[in-house]
Amino acid sequence: MKKYRIEIKWGFIFALMSLIWMILERITGLHDAHIDQHATYTNFVAIPSIAIYVLGLLEKRKKFYGGKMTYGQGFITGLIITGVITLLTPLTMWLTLAFITPDFLENARIYAVEAGKMDQEAAEGYFSQGNYMIQSIVGAPIMGILTSAIVAIFTRKK
Repeated sequence: MKKYRIEIKWGFIFALMSLIWMILERITGLHDAHIDQHATYTNFVAIPSIAIYVLGLLEKRKKFYGGKMTYGQGFITGLIITGVITLLTPLTMWLTLAFITPDFLENARIYAVEAGKMDQEAAEGYFSQGNYMIQSIVGAPIMGILTSAIVAIFTRKK
């Protein structure tokens, strides 16, 4: 486990960032008053997300690999960070939906129907806790693998 201490640390930092991001979205009204803009502004979470991967890989390169890291070592490091994030995703989603923004899914359902984007039945299926949990658990590794593959290119050093 000591071998993966850096990856575990950055996985937890990512989870904490995700919770802080949800708090910021709620405070700015993206989960209620400005829910019509949520789909656009939520994508900006990519900025701190990528930054966390970069910082994690740079720390691994410096402290574990002695300042040198191959693409493969960086990619594996990113995959381990992704694994930690994926394992923590159900907890962060539950905390988000139970405590940070318990009305988000209902607000999203109402908005989708009133804006004519979905009918009631589709909105109820899509904006459900179960569906959001599945999307998060599937999305975390997909985005993490992609981010790891790209960030490893820029953090490798011979």
